Amino acid sequence: MSAVVHPNSKPARPALPLPQIQALAAPDMAAIDALIRRRLASDVVLINQIAEHIVSAGGKRLRPMLVALAGRACGGDAGAEHHQLAAIIEFIHTSTLLHDDVVDESDLRRGRSTANALWGNAPSVLVGDFLYSRSFQLMVELDRMEVMRILADTTNRIAEGEVLQLLHVHNPDTDEAAYLRVIERKTAVLFAAGTQLGALASGVDAATQRKLYDYGMYLGYAFQIADDVLDYAADAADLGKNLGDDLAEGKATLPLIHAMAHSDEAVRARLRGIVENGDAGAMPEVLAAIRATGGLDYSRRRAFEYAAAAEGALDGLPDSEALAALRGLARYAVERTH
Repeated sequence: MSAVVHPNSKPARPALPLPQIQALAAPDMAAIDALIRRRLASDVVLINQIAEHIVSAGGKRLRPMLVALAGRACGGDAGAEHHQLAAIIEFIHTSTLLHDDVVDESDLRRGRSTANALWGNAPSVLVGDFLYSRSFQLMVELDRMEVMRILADTTNRIAEGEVLQLLHVHNPDTDEAAYLRVIERKTAVLFAAGTQLGALASGVDAATQRKLYDYGMYLGYAFQIADDVLDYAADAADLGKNLGDDLAEGKATLPLIHAMAHSDEAVRARLRGIVENGDAGAMPEVLAAIRATGGLDYSRRRAFEYAAAAEGALDGLPDSEALAALRGLARYAVERTH
């Protein structure tokens, strides 16, 4: 999906800052969190321990928040169905985090030790499977074929994204198009499913559901590109993970892809070798090449283009606090520092 943006074509629409968005969504998020904790419960103690570790790690719960806000932006009160859909989206997301940390051999997330670092790979993978299957139990309870179709297609595309990303690990030939294909499947499709389902649960027509789907898809691109910029630009304490993790894992994200495409032959050859070897110790060289080619500025521009496209997808919806909140989240996604 290509974001085409004409930033001067219309005035900025009203958008809420993050604290006001969180205040607006607080009643829904309290209900969603309570539901998540109830439905995480298992009589297998280890599942409860790992699940509690993940849930208590915090985070802004952006994906379930989007379900509730999308529902409200479509004129409906976010009720029990929205809350259950939000919990499903969060379970799917959390299960992918558990699996990702095992695949990436990560030991830090949100400033805390990962589940695989504390309990080992096998328990982390299996609890991830528990969360996936629990999400499908919650889907079936809603007894809506369209909901099940959207979520089944989404989880399948996420799995494709995991494999696709694996194919690009230590691959210096990864270009921007390939990078965006991974983002679409690994990140953007779950954002899009959440916002589409929020609209669906509010009973709006297919055209309006499509607007919210497009908003979520563009937002997912913006969010992930901004995240990848932070891996090279943020303060490690703020970021809550090890800076340079992507480089150590042999992942070429947009700032580095841009640097490889625009460096001279000698620097390009060196960068290719760094990607092939996952040489995190070469971070100063990589940062120098990214700075010399404007890789961070280019990547930020791309993130802002997708964020603007997300806002544009909302055009035509009736003004409301929830709509201003969705616009605000598009801006927050690319302006945050962690």
